[in-house]
Amino acid sequence: MGLDWRPLGKPKPECKERFDQLFRILNGTDPIPVIPGTKKRYSREVLKEEWFEIQIPSYETIKAPMVGRDPEADEWVKTQYDESDKSDSLEFWYQHYKGYYVIELAKETDGVPVYISEIQDENVFRGKFLTTFCKELIGEELYEAAWETHLADSTLQYGERLLEIADQLAAKHDLQYLKDQHLPPDIEVGSLPSQVHILYAAARWLIFYGKNGHGFEADE
Repeated sequence: MGLDWRPLGKPKPECKERFDQLFRILNGTDPIPVIPGTKKRYSREVLKEEWFEIQIPSYETIKAPMVGRDPEADEWVKTQYDESDKSDSLEFWYQHYKGYYVIELAKETDGVPVYISEIQDENVFRGKFLTTFCKELIGEELYEAAWETHLADSTLQYGERLLEIADQLAAKHDLQYLKDQHLPPDIEVGSLPSQVHILYAAARWLIFYGKNGHGFEADE
């Protein structure tokens, strides 16, 4: 399957301390606490449910419109319906997609990568591109970090370190134009221009989410 980076939700206002605490527990860093007044420990399911309840999803940060809330998302549903065989009613389609975030209409495009997984949401970065084609460029420490789940501060720092490497390579090999180029260069994947573009794309994605309070889950 390779490696995908899935953006984590960010803590709601005044919930960061509890969010980070639950993250450490669910990630296995801290022990699962005992329920007060008992000898039993909380279940992971209960703690995970609480963790999700105090999150703001990454879809909100990239300003992806939601079906049932935003007119452009409702129009997107209508377009999908018009292109279907119309075996169900338009109202059925609206109900089916209600609450769905249309990532392809997101306004914050730095959070929607060009290197994507075919089986994940469109704002999930396909980390396999970095680990497959850029390992020698980033070194063992940053390579290993790609396989770890990070909170926001660590995500931002990771992105900044990848950006520094990309900038150095781009300056040395006259590839600075790749920094603001969204689509991959029309060249063999794994060549130096391709590697630099992957580094820039990964750094941009990491910095966007890190600055906006999101970490990411490394999903193998």
